[in-house]
Amino acid sequence: MSLALSPALRDALTNWLDHLTALDGAAENTVTAYRADVTGFLSFLAAHHGESIGPARLARITQSDMRAWMASERGRGTASRTLARSLSAVKGFTRWLAERDGFDPTAILAARGPKYQRKLPRPLSENAAREVIDQVGTFAREDWIAARDIAVVTLLYGCGLRISEALGLTGADHPLPDTLRIRGKGGKERIVPVLPAARKAVARYAELCPMAIAEEPGKALFRGARGGPLNPRLIAGVMEKARAGLGLPASATPHAMRHSFATHLLAAGGDLRAIQQLLGHASLSTTQAYTAVDSTRLMEIYEGAHPRA
Repeated sequence: MSLALSPALRDALTNWLDHLTALDGAAENTVTAYRADVTGFLSFLAAHHGESIGPARLARITQSDMRAWMASERGRGTASRTLARSLSAVKGFTRWLAERDGFDPTAILAARGPKYQRKLPRPLSENAAREVIDQVGTFAREDWIAARDIAVVTLLYGCGLRISEALGLTGADHPLPDTLRIRGKGGKERIVPVLPAARKAVARYAELCPMAIAEEPGKALFRGARGGPLNPRLIAGVMEKARAGLGLPASATPHAMRHSFATHLLAAGGDLRAIQQLLGHASLSTTQAYTAVDSTRLMEIYEGAHPRA
């Protein structure tokens, strides 16, 4: 960490990150990114003002300082989305520090981040999703690996799991129950129903797998060819082959299967709040963007639910 930061400010940053981990359940990658974001911001201020930055100096930051920092980031080629995340981290740290030390953080909290268009994978059609599941099992030379790939992709589409969540299942989860308790981003837990098709696909994989999955409850459910945890890049690879064979766009990734799960549920009349819970989103607005809610579908929901429609 930069020597231009006072020991008090370095300690404060460490305490804030510990707070995020212990109380908010922030993921390790998030904490690492936030540390880099805030350190970069504070180091810029130190260079910009030519002096060491401590909590007292941070309390005197102006809107002009914030504009200078963002202009500097833009000049370095920082993308809008990355800069928006950095600003969010800076605001979070400043808000926490202001509450602790009792200063006015308005100049920092009032800074407006750049606008950016959130990029989400486009959903597959229902037929395409089924075809992908069938196709991913055609590339492996061994039956158990083919069954494994089908089982993982079926879980992504049938249960709306993230690839990390599917590969985080262990031998203790086999055979799959009617519902799974999934620990998602930030350590948030949710209950996800398991469709018979997903249960059947995982059972088929477990039956063919040469490893003793049921006898190793603490180890990964899905294994690589050498017995270690399955690498997510292998699933991305079979998805790439499947979409090439089916003529699907590059957006047909493993994450697109989760996206399709949500979109197809909504199209079938699913409740947005229920889909939010199934996906494990903290914000309903995230779910609305994620499920590609369009004005036509919203009007259908309105007309079907509003008493004066």
